[in-house]
Amino acid sequence: MGSFSIWHWLIVLVIVMLVFGTKKLGNMGSDIGKAVKGFKDGVKGDDDKPAAPAAPGTIDVDAKEKK
Repeated sequence: MGSFSIWHWLIVLVIVMLVFGTKKLGNMGSDIGKAVKGFKDGVKGDDDKPAAPAAPGTIDVDAKEKK
């Protein structure tokens, strides 16, 4: 089993496109990109940003179940 030539990779690419379709592959690519960006943002951390204060006029209460 030697190394694969460019023709082997082109045939594999055509078969993958026939099975999944170009729209599905594009969606998967964008989902992977969003996941990588989210991971980078998570690693970078949000420690430098101060917490946003509550908007004036809002009331922070706990909801209770009605019986």
